Amino acid sequence: MKRKIGKRKRQLKRKYLMKKQLLTGGILGAAALTVFGAARLVGKIKESANTVSMVAATSGDSGLNMEQTDSLAEVKAAMAKPASFSPACVESTKPSLYIDSTAIEVNGQTLANLSDYQSADTHSFDAGISYTDVDGIVTFRGNNFRDTASYGNTQIKEGKITDLWTASTGSITVGDATWSGSGWTGQPLMEKWSKEAKQSMNMYDWAKEKDDLVEVIYACMDGYVYFLDLETGEPTREALFLGYTFKGSGALDPRGYPILYVGAGYDSNEGTARVFVANLLDCSVMYTFGNNDSFSLRGNLSYFDSSALVDANTDTLIYPGENGILYLIKLNTSYDPAAGTLSIAPDPVVKWHYYGNRTSISSYWLGMEDSAAIYDGYIFMSDNGGNLMCLDLNTLQLVWVQDILDDSNSSPVLSVEDGHLYLYISTSFRLGWRSNSTAEVPVWKIDAETGEIIWQKSYECSSEDGVSGGVQSTIAVGKEELSDYIYVTVARTGGQAEGVLACIDKNTGEAVWEHAAAYAWSSPVCVYNPDGSGKVLYCNSTGHIYLLDGKTGEVLDCHQISEGVIEASPAVYQSYMVVGTRDCKIWGMELQ
Repeated sequence: MKRKIGKRKRQLKRKYLMKKQLLTGGILGAAALTVFGAARLVGKIKESANTVSMVAATSGDSGLNMEQTDSLAEVKAAMAKPASFSPACVESTKPSLYIDSTAIEVNGQTLANLSDYQSADTHSFDAGISYTDVDGIVTFRGNNFRDTASYGNTQIKEGKITDLWTASTGSITVGDATWSGSGWTGQPLMEKWSKEAKQSMNMYDWAKEKDDLVEVIYACMDGYVYFLDLETGEPTREALFLGYTFKGSGALDPRGYPILYVGAGYDSNEGTARVFVANLLDCSVMYTFGNNDSFSLRGNLSYFDSSALVDANTDTLIYPGENGILYLIKLNTSYDPAAGTLSIAPDPVVKWHYYGNRTSISSYWLGMEDSAAIYDGYIFMSDNGGNLMCLDLNTLQLVWVQDILDDSNSSPVLSVEDGHLYLYISTSFRLGWRSNSTAEVPVWKIDAETGEIIWQKSYECSSEDGVSGGVQSTIAVGKEELSDYIYVTVARTGGQAEGVLACIDKNTGEAVWEHAAAYAWSSPVCVYNPDGSGKVLYCNSTGHIYLLDGKTGEVLDCHQISEGVIEASPAVYQSYMVVGTRDCKIWGMELQ
């Protein structure tokens, strides 16, 4: 059954689409008297594909008259809390069914009574659209909903992907392991820094002087963080060598502060893996944590593939680790852009860990490789041991836990539908856990309030030792004209080398269309033209990038950039796309 939009919401959506078209079509001046400041308002809220859908979905219930308001604050307030949310477990999602114990440490002291913990600051996140005002993409999949890997609108007319530039990366060897290029969830970050911030940065002079510079910041598996001009690929400053493999995505501070948070995904010749907090004024390391943490139940294993979130209101870094610890670190940030100074003084450092009833070093592990999603005061995390957890950030008490069967590398994605909050997630198939041949890999829609399964769509997948089948990617939730669909890449569906990109109806859980090709670990990305029409693109294991019509699945372009694997997930800024490959290249392309 298709989602119905009321007359008022349809009118609102048409109105705002018209205003976006006026703005992006270059006829703002002629229309200024008609639309007053509304087009300017839409521009301020980033011409985001998320914006129109969110406004249309929420304004009718908020009491906000969109035909009369020209206040950015009012629009954001209307979109901030689109769902009433009072999470609680039901019988099937009681945490005690899956989790044996939890513990909390504050500044090195383990609490005797878990009920004694109460956050000194109240953590409360709004909808994803409110996560940042930064011009760019600051974390994996954009925000705390993990639903936006593209910024702004594309201008796709021909349905083509065109190469613009390449930049070279390298490799790093640790023992018998060699890591090269960009891997797994390694999504680039992008930011259009303020002129004031750039003046204090260690950028090259030409980069400081380029008014429209968008800087690509890409942590790669060779131990370097690269800084590139989005338009040309030219280095904007010297690469930062940290010496550790970065398999996941870094994160930038959502407040526009020049801070990079990036976690190492493997040990190196430099030592045990850890998280780095880097000052992007001079590319110095201000703080590290997570290595050989005595609070971990996994010994010296301290990998960090998750992409951080920052609670801007409380100045708190939120970082789950594969070592089984969730870190909440009060940064006490001091940033003076005029003086060009930046410092942090972490205190307190709060840690939470858990032990699952299926946890063992030999089989089901504990620890989070995914990037967590957050709404209100609740964090959603999937783990190595088949648990999807909802945790209260303010009390560090588990609210509910759902069994997701297997080692999950897929980040949960939040979606507000008819005023209710849902999660979309899937899992991988780790050979030998559930099967030594093939196993069922479900894609789930889950009630975020209770953890109950709304529907599941399953695929039979095979696997290889060390190269898992199933879903290693993060689901893309459609918006605008694609608002009825989700998109997911499922690996090794028809054999070891095959996979599908599936378009699934949000309401029924049925596949609308499927595109079969070589398997993909890379996460799909939805992009939108100003009129709301949507396309979906994804990269696969044979080095191909597909651009498809989001509604029909028609292949518009198939573009090969590598003879090897593309594991990393692309990011899109307007019509520019950037992704790294395992064969040591970063590619800049244009969607035309």
